[in-house]
Amino acid sequence: MVKLLRLLFFLLIVRLVVLIILGLRIRHKERLPVKGPAILVANHNSHLDTLVLMSLFPLHLLPFLQPVAAADYFLANPYLAWFALHIIGIIPVERQEISRTKDPLAVCATALAQGQMLIFYPEGSRGEPEQLSKFKSGIVLLAKSFPSVPIYPIFLHGLGKSLPRGSFLLVPFFCDVFIGEPIYWTGERRGFMDLLNHRMESLAAEENLPAWE
Repeated sequence: MVKLLRLLFFLLIVRLVVLIILGLRIRHKERLPVKGPAILVANHNSHLDTLVLMSLFPLHLLPFLQPVAAADYFLANPYLAWFALHIIGIIPVERQEISRTKDPLAVCATALAQGQMLIFYPEGSRGEPEQLSKFKSGIVLLAKSFPSVPIYPIFLHGLGKSLPRGSFLLVPFFCDVFIGEPIYWTGERRGFMDLLNHRMESLAAEENLPAWE
């Protein structure tokens, strides 16, 4: 029953929002992975981000898509927790510093080892509309632990204006999704982060869009 509810939610509600209410324009869709393991790395300005990213894939890949989300936010309310876990399919992680005794990203590593495709927001939380925050160390640790797993940079533009942080009113707005070529762990932190940031900036610059409008 839960699998059916999840399928119907994405088929009837998410696709209605994405295809009809939002003016979604997708660049380089052919670059998306067709199987896991893989990591989709995107900027994060709206709750719509996850739904839009998941809607890019055919429905038969839905069971293999798992957004990484903050446990303190999505598990705080039992109704929201059930919806987030069973309908969206999140991997809840604790937003805390990684220590020698507890690694909040261990569940992500398990999912990748099982062939899942993760949606990962390296900023850690939603920022101001169309502004990029500094990437945190989580993506570095995942890339280093899985050097053969492709990481797909994706730049989202406009969703922060359509449903900004703290808003519950959806505003129709032209939104863009720019999908980059996959990158891999480079062998050291600085080189990897420079490459990831460069790819994101290059995607943002396509079609004369401001780098981080």
